[in-house]
Amino acid sequence: MKLKLTLTLAALSGLACVLPIGARDNQVGVKTNLLYDATLTVNAGIETSIAPKWSLDLSGNFNAWTLNDGKRWKHWMAQPEARYWLCEALHGHFFGIEAHGGQYNIGGTNADFTILGTDFGKLKHSRYQGWFIGAGVTYGYTWMLGRHWNLEAEIGFGYSYTRFDRYPCANCGTKLESDKTHHYVGPTKAALNLVYVF
Repeated sequence: MKLKLTLTLAALSGLACVLPIGARDNQVGVKTNLLYDATLTVNAGIETSIAPKWSLDLSGNFNAWTLNDGKRWKHWMAQPEARYWLCEALHGHFFGIEAHGGQYNIGGTNADFTILGTDFGKLKHSRYQGWFIGAGVTYGYTWMLGRHWNLEAEIGFGYSYTRFDRYPCANCGTKLESDKTHHYVGPTKAALNLVYVF
């Protein structure tokens, strides 16, 4: 029974790549990540196909706001990505290789969780200011909503190297540690993009 179900799903997935489901000649899209929008992080991305099953994506975001009670989540980041599409560029399932880099000034936030050895609970009593660079792998899926609109979901996992200075709280200026490093392994991308395709 499981084998029949697996073969049926594989056949339907392959059929979806062959059937004319509104394929477009337009191969450039601009996008915004709705998850970043929800955190008031200004963001934008652009993606263009470079072959029938390959595309290049470049996204960036910027948050310069100081929140209530001295909480900070300031940062900027750029994230280029090469994507391989199982059907056609800008439609269906894709896998990607991404790089990321940027700067941050974060502290005074109550994020009481740990991911693979990185303790985000330390952000409650300290402010961290520094830069990061890294890379990862991604998986996503794009739904065609209409002639020009897509909805895209994506998740990424990878590595980031960061170098930072640590301060005692979000409002204080006395430096506790200088030029420290940290190696992060875990989620590096989460996106729910609304895409306009030209």
